[in-house]
Amino acid sequence: MRVLLAGGGTAGHINPALAIAKTIKEKEPEAEILFVGNKTGLEQRLVKNAGFDIKSISISGFKRSLSPSALVHNVKTAFRAVSASSASAKIIKEFKPDICIGTGGYVSGPVMRAAQKLHIPVIVHEQNAFPGVTTKMLSKKAEYVMLAVDEARKHFEGNVNFVLTGNPIRPEILRVDEKAAKEKYKKSDKPLVLSFGGSLGARKINEGVADLIARSGKDGRYSHIHAFGQYGKWFPDLLREKGADPDKCTNLDIREYIDNMAECMAAADVVICRCGAITLSEVQALGKPSVLIPSPNVAENHQYHNAMALVKNNAAIVIEEKDLTEKSITEAVDKLLSDKETLKRFSQNAKNMAITDANERIFSVIEKVLKK
Repeated sequence: MRVLLAGGGTAGHINPALAIAKTIKEKEPEAEILFVGNKTGLEQRLVKNAGFDIKSISISGFKRSLSPSALVHNVKTAFRAVSASSASAKIIKEFKPDICIGTGGYVSGPVMRAAQKLHIPVIVHEQNAFPGVTTKMLSKKAEYVMLAVDEARKHFEGNVNFVLTGNPIRPEILRVDEKAAKEKYKKSDKPLVLSFGGSLGARKINEGVADLIARSGKDGRYSHIHAFGQYGKWFPDLLREKGADPDKCTNLDIREYIDNMAECMAAADVVICRCGAITLSEVQALGKPSVLIPSPNVAENHQYHNAMALVKNNAAIVIEEKDLTEKSITEAVDKLLSDKETLKRFSQNAKNMAITDANERIFSVIEKVLKK
């Protein structure tokens, strides 16, 4: 089995591709796998660190602006699109894959289009509730479009072969011992809140949770784990200004990055976070009630659609960033944690949405295509 994968730009596109590659190697140790990524993308580091080979093309997206700099960028993007197509075709002809799998991002487009022109079977995986432009463009000629959220189906046109597979979930999330995690991180019988905004941090989330955390530091109402991110190193000082020194409050665990997310999420009673597809899949797998704050700075506002899939299933509260204040987030958390029935209902509904065998489902699709 020779498999070519393309996906990049963000970890949300790369990690599913890596999970698929690892599943293939577990099932078929002799399989040969090659990634194609953007020359300057995050995938270069992540794929190599995972032990897979990667070839590079140069591709970028168009900017929706008429400014001089945007026009220059768009001219360069047009030239890159032409060269990326020929480079993709060359890589495919040399590698001779049996199947090509796209997981989104700019790089996925030219590679999968080249594969389709060369009559190599293509399948694509869409992580979000609102599909990206690349996925929609490839869908009509793809053997299958694998969806993480069934709601995404309504955004496609024409005859598309859909399979609901879910998003691949890290093994440590599925295997975590929730009871042991709670014993480790819950300092008392008080509720535990977990909040984070990604590895770089999200200023709006940091500012939004500051009052909630400072109040708990002073009155002990909740325990709280918060990750402020690489660009949020000012956050501990903000808490001190509000009267809560995180170094002295035993119920506060304030850090730059959470490197044991499985344990922390398993221990939490409520999770406050952005709405990346993989994060929400983990929230669902662990059945965590959540307060979701979609990033408005993403393509097609897809994080909002991801969040609303949970809200429509009565599994989460959403606060759009334009409505996010210290008061709104504190009120949302207080309301949730004061209502045990709602917490229980949110938890069960989140679990009901979870697809925990995504890797198996995706591999089944691959096998089905190869048998054709």
